[in-house]
Amino acid sequence: MQKEVLWNQYSPEQEKEMASVCSRYMTCLDEGKTERESARLTVSMAEEQGYRNLRDLVQKGEPLTAGDKVYYMYNEKLIVLYHIGKEPLEAGMNILGAHIDSPRMDVKQNPLYENGGFAYLDTHYYGGIKKYQWVTLPLAIHGVVVRKDGSRVNISVGEKDTDPVFTVSDLLIHLSREQLTKTASKVVEGESLDILVGSIPQGETDSEEEKKEKKDTITANICRILEEEYGFEEEDFISAELEVVPAGKTRELGFDRSMIIGYGQDDRICAFTSLMAFLDEDETPKRTSCCILVDKEEIGSVGASGMHSRIFENTTAEVLHLLGHTDSISLRRTLQNSKMLSSDVSAAYDPLYASVFETKNAAYMGKGPVFNKFTGSGGKGNSSDANPEYIAEIRRVLGDSNVQFQTAEMGKVDAGGGGTIAYIMANYGMEVIDCGVAILCMHSPWEVSSKVDVYETYRCYRAFLTHME
Repeated sequence: MQKEVLWNQYSPEQEKEMASVCSRYMTCLDEGKTERESARLTVSMAEEQGYRNLRDLVQKGEPLTAGDKVYYMYNEKLIVLYHIGKEPLEAGMNILGAHIDSPRMDVKQNPLYENGGFAYLDTHYYGGIKKYQWVTLPLAIHGVVVRKDGSRVNISVGEKDTDPVFTVSDLLIHLSREQLTKTASKVVEGESLDILVGSIPQGETDSEEEKKEKKDTITANICRILEEEYGFEEEDFISAELEVVPAGKTRELGFDRSMIIGYGQDDRICAFTSLMAFLDEDETPKRTSCCILVDKEEIGSVGASGMHSRIFENTTAEVLHLLGHTDSISLRRTLQNSKMLSSDVSAAYDPLYASVFETKNAAYMGKGPVFNKFTGSGGKGNSSDANPEYIAEIRRVLGDSNVQFQTAEMGKVDAGGGGTIAYIMANYGMEVIDCGVAILCMHSPWEVSSKVDVYETYRCYRAFLTHME
């Protein structure tokens, strides 16, 4: 069943809407390079559309009714939004769920050191990466530093034209004979992914005794800069969360400008299209709509802000309470009767690496959102494997809305694999299937997507929220 490429199939009005959706998406991608930035941006966008903080309503004991819009943010890394529908919540919700963390490097708690005339910050890579891809790139540092007194410093260095950037050095080709004999996983070791942050020594001190005490004069100069320009001291790294990401803006790709290249499209491409589709819902829905944006998917969805936590369950219980339901059975019914699209990316077919794809069941860029009945690896390990009855219902909804989609698997059976949050939500008994955008170069510093896939996936999410019963 071959799907058509979507280019040139839209009306002038749809092409205009596609340009608007892609422009909004690219802006969101640049403004939300970390989970915290994405969550804060989500709150800003939601409040503009009339969404209220659930914490405030709970504190006041203010009841909820059909048409109400609320959100809940946890640790600035996980956010859940609800648009209360006309039907009882126990009838279930239509849920879009995506993750807002992406592969990167994290600054360690004791990172600053000096060696050979350079100052470095030691890092620990986060999520699955090819380490050799992260050398000799302009890098930026984003995150938060929390001082001992509880005050905070938000950090974003490397994105403005006037900002400095950072990098990881690589061995010159002239001396790489031994390095080039190593396997790709060993060409650059994880402990070698230290970012270069300075080389100027501290200025002359007043006495010889002070000179002897300050052996690491370059790191001393870096500490001075951190205190004077960014408002924190070296010890504050202990309670900091600093992420090292590629510096630079999302760009259009190709002479025809048909594609988008940017950092973090796995999975913010699905997070932001889900959010846009959700916030663009003006009328009170029949079934309550829900959008979940979570952290930690790239390391197993663990931790307090990951999908394995009880935050979503607890938040839904709070919503039920404000709707007048105080019994636990209402929560169980709500979750089991819900239907979800686990909004996550799929691997786009790359003809330069055709050997790892099974072409009949591969995802292709330009042919619309991708449904993965299952993910996992090998014999469907760690996947939820969606029910055919649910898939048939989705086919009907998308067909009625004239949305084109495709189905795929993550490469050949024995080639590898990957996971999503789908199996976690399926634990509640709800119907779940993975649905997202096919991208090239997944988990690389710069990933590639198709504009028509961004738009058609947005249309898919809108149809799901509006028409799924």
